Amino acid sequence: LVLNCVGPYRFFGEPVVKACVENGASCIDISGEPQFLEGMYLKYNEKAAEKGVYIIGSCGFDSIPADMGVLFTRDNLKGTLTAVESFLTVKSGPEGACIHDGTWKSAIYGVSDQENLKKLRKQIGYTPVPVIGAKLKRRGLVFYSQEFKEYSIPFMGSDVSVVKRSQRYLHTQLQETPVQYAAYVNVGGLGSVVKLIFAGLLFLLLVKFSFGRKLLVKYPEFFSAGRFTKKGPTQKQMDETSFTMTFFGEGYSEGQDPQKGKPNVKICTQVKGPEAGYIATPIAMVQAGVALLEEAACLPAQGGVYSPGAAFSKTKLIDRLNKRGLEFSVITKPEV
Repeated sequence: LVLNCVGPYRFFGEPVVKACVENGASCIDISGEPQFLEGMYLKYNEKAAEKGVYIIGSCGFDSIPADMGVLFTRDNLKGTLTAVESFLTVKSGPEGACIHDGTWKSAIYGVSDQENLKKLRKQIGYTPVPVIGAKLKRRGLVFYSQEFKEYSIPFMGSDVSVVKRSQRYLHTQLQETPVQYAAYVNVGGLGSVVKLIFAGLLFLLLVKFSFGRKLLVKYPEFFSAGRFTKKGPTQKQMDETSFTMTFFGEGYSEGQDPQKGKPNVKICTQVKGPEAGYIATPIAMVQAGVALLEEAACLPAQGGVYSPGAAFSKTKLIDRLNKRGLEFSVITKPEV
């Protein structure tokens, strides 16, 4: 088993996957880049199946908490879960939090290459995931979250695309009810929103041009208002940072047809953990690796390229994570 940490994966990821498939080794990565993840599925899914190896992407903070969190929510609802919204909250100490610029680079090249991602998805020819139950309403680009009493925006990471791939697999291969999913991040008060909008517009403008991308890559700290740096976080910053991902699920009670009427059960669950990039991500990745090695009988019947939820839905990965500081818990039980 190879643990692949070479990002940005669009530049360095494929040679590792290719070598693993050719030489009969399974591979786990921590990529949050949909284009890489789905490109590897298109190129290597059949070859990996022939070799009997498992290529499992996004096994870090992107996207184990989201993907396994949706499955945890589903398994704790008495009835049929049909829709989930997640809200990410990051807490940091007096020195703030920051992320290494490798993630920043992945975002720059990912956003600038959206057209190719669309082409790639057409090439794969995904079957549409059916909407079961009431359609999940998408929220605005910026909105005030009553649950958290602060402003929230859509989460720009790969979580939604990864969860969708898992749900498609579980529906088509295991005939499980697919869950609709939307992901958001809490950003704080109005001042934070104004800064974020300004930085976001500047980012979207610069990312369209080669010269702009070079500027963004060269000065990550300046253009991200200190959120991304070439050095990454200090030990103190890591020690004082944590995350909480809260899931609000709705569905239909046992015996109720999800195709008729409004959802009549709700559930709230949480995934809590330490600093996301350097502490939670290695915990998630290593435990995914241990689950792959020790619970081979619980993995999909044949090898291939999988998302975490597709690969690990029948394993004890959540129990393993719970014992090592990534805590999955039910906040409110389902109530009719």
